[in-house]
Amino acid sequence: MRLLMIGDVVGRAGRRAVKVNLEDLKREFNLDLVIANGENAAGGAGITRETAQELFASGVDVLTMGNHVWNVKDAINYIEHEKRIIRPANYPPGTPGAGSNIFETRRKVKVGVINLAGRVFLQSLDCPFRKADEALARIKKTTDIVVVDFHAEATSEKVAMGWYLAGRVSAVVGTHTHIQTADERILPGGTAYLTDLGMTGPRDSVIGVKKETVIDKFISQMPQRFEVANGPYQFNAALLEIDEYNGEASSIKRIQNYE
Repeated sequence: MRLLMIGDVVGRAGRRAVKVNLEDLKREFNLDLVIANGENAAGGAGITRETAQELFASGVDVLTMGNHVWNVKDAINYIEHEKRIIRPANYPPGTPGAGSNIFETRRKVKVGVINLAGRVFLQSLDCPFRKADEALARIKKTTDIVVVDFHAEATSEKVAMGWYLAGRVSAVVGTHTHIQTADERILPGGTAYLTDLGMTGPRDSVIGVKKETVIDKFISQMPQRFEVANGPYQFNAALLEIDEYNGEASSIKRIQNYE
């Protein structure tokens, strides 16, 4: 089976990139499931019902989130009831929504998806490693195919999670930094790994934000109002091939498309 995982979708350019690229990729690779990180889909920080529906209409099956999940107030009620969106599982008990879920592919194969958030240089949440264990114990009762979106800043924390889950999940891929890494590999036990999927959003920017604003902030050290950049897009993703019977990944391939 073939899964596509799309890096952080940022603003209007990111949503357009998904719409333009996904139809061709589905046809070329006969994709079974498409997962995208949508925490920056609405104006670069957060998600709304409208932006989520736009991504679903473009062919995304599952949306994962991250540290901007609650930036838009209306998302709280929406995520509580929209089962195709999962937020980091290591938010405290009682937080709206779910941190993992089981989804069916077009061929009725069940796939578990877990969303986790890192704690290094980010908000201090519950332990993502222990939360991964909890989610796995539940999902493994239903399926051996499990993919993890680890939304984290530090590469060391992401690599550690990859090794921690090696042989127990089908894939561990990182999101959040908006820069695609070149370290894709298959870890022992058939776990596909990539430190960061990259960004699907405005190409001529500083990780999605207008470059002039960010440069001025670095030079002046004064507060700036960040705005999502305009212009051509980049589309970053990873294609995974997974054995649907034992859940082991056989390949992971990075995708970089540019407008």
